[in-house]
Amino acid sequence: MYSINIKKKMKKKDKVEGNFQFGGFIMSSSRGFKVNGEVVRNVKIINSTLAKPIAIKAISNKYNKLIGLLTELIISDDDSGNSFTEALNQIEKFRMEVKNKYRSYLEQEQLDFMAKQLGMLQREAKSRFIELQNSFLNEAGKSR
Repeated sequence: MYSINIKKKMKKKDKVEGNFQFGGFIMSSSRGFKVNGEVVRNVKIINSTLAKPIAIKAISNKYNKLIGLLTELIISDDDSGNSFTEALNQIEKFRMEVKNKYRSYLEQEQLDFMAKQLGMLQREAKSRFIELQNSFLNEAGKSR
């Protein structure tokens, strides 16, 4: 079942009146989905049994990309430490996204597994960043 509502853009005050807020998973696409010749950019799935597999697939794709990015950032030979801070920022951003958007669709085991791996990568990035800062401090102390 689908419904397409073709209207001109309403003002913000018009949208508030009479609209019901349904919880659900929003599938958005920059290209959009074609339904009866109309381009639909955002689809909200209200039924949780339908939304769960889609949300799990979306978060697993994001998680795999994040793991690849984090390993690349941690392995890189960056002398300034920007790669470590970027890795820490990406981990925190992903955790907040999972917490706010996907938590209701994931099982506790999946959340624990992702948290455990991200925690290990976060500790590694922090320890390497601290080592780098200590080496800079030691070099600065010797040059005086």
